[in-house]
Amino acid sequence: MDFSKLISSDIQNLINQNLNSDLTKLLLKKSPFNNVTMQEIVQQIKGRKTAEKKFPFLTKEGVIFPPNLNLEQASSQSTAEYKAQNLIGKSFLDLTCGFGIDAYFLSKNFDEVTLIEQNPGLISIVEHNWKTLNRKANFINENFEIFLESLTDNFNKFDIVYLDPARRDQQNKKKFLLEDLSPNLLEIEEKLHSISDKIIVKLSPLIDISYLISELENITEIQIIAVRNEVKELVLIIENKEQRTKNKDVEIRCVNLESDELEFSFNFNEEKIADSEFSGSLNFLYIPNNSILKAGAFNIISEKFGLKKLHPNSHFYTSENRIENFPGRVLEIEKIDAKDLKKGEKYNIVSKNYPLKPEEIKKKYKLNDGGNQYLIFTQSINGKEILKSL
Repeated sequence: MDFSKLISSDIQNLINQNLNSDLTKLLLKKSPFNNVTMQEIVQQIKGRKTAEKKFPFLTKEGVIFPPNLNLEQASSQSTAEYKAQNLIGKSFLDLTCGFGIDAYFLSKNFDEVTLIEQNPGLISIVEHNWKTLNRKANFINENFEIFLESLTDNFNKFDIVYLDPARRDQQNKKKFLLEDLSPNLLEIEEKLHSISDKIIVKLSPLIDISYLISELENITEIQIIAVRNEVKELVLIIENKEQRTKNKDVEIRCVNLESDELEFSFNFNEEKIADSEFSGSLNFLYIPNNSILKAGAFNIISEKFGLKKLHPNSHFYTSENRIENFPGRVLEIEKIDAKDLKKGEKYNIVSKNYPLKPEEIKKKYKLNDGGNQYLIFTQSINGKEILKSL
């Protein structure tokens, strides 16, 4: 595709001048250019604004942005950089390139890069952007199934194969079972093993970990990636059977990017045998970040940090003395009675394993949102507790 019109200095200047404009009003205006519509210009403005927050390496003149759906489905720069850690080799294959954010970072330390994308407009944009950024690759506009069938038996294996299966159907409904994704990993796993010893798969954070381990026996590692405590991705590392038998357990890595929290790792079977001690609230309260909660590391986190758990269903932890480097929020607390709450006081209200939701609590006790203190409504082995941060 010819992107010369969109990257002309006049249009790039117009984009830069309208980064903070009301795009709805801008769409109603007539384009000042005969060969580019206002819809095309606004799409580039949207893309640039998205890139500023999500993938700032693309905030460079001459970069072209795809439609909104492709921007939404693309990984962020921070998650892509995390997945790229320690990846190095000769050949890298991305079977579902999309907008190419993951591929750009994951393939940085590979000699030969091959990108497969069935959408001709999208792969053209990726090829243009990579050339703008002085990166080389083999850009192939093809369906992944046809590409896999085209590989002969005597070709050289790829060091890494990466894929991000589509998680929506034609009615735009989200899908979470492996057999409902495109590509279906259960159908192509054997073929993937024949072309690479290491496969990396990005999945929805909503998919169940136990289900994945039961369905895909060659998983060696699962990465649960959160950004500012919102779980964004679940990433599988699948290795060939010879490597898999060396370590029969699956390593779970929990990370909360763009925070100062340390990564937390454990083996899947460790959680099954780990045990928690229980206690009423003590001087400090520990709230694990959401990547750890998604991993189901409810007992191993208690065991590894020497913490006591408030209640089997609360997933809050406590200690007499402050424990450093905990991957989550740590609050110094005191237990209070409901009668100590005063009308109009401001709190950040948290409710877990408690009969009332935060909105109901605010209404009942006439409290307001905000301020610097937390008010936690929960349950310990001693019963219902209200905890205030100090």
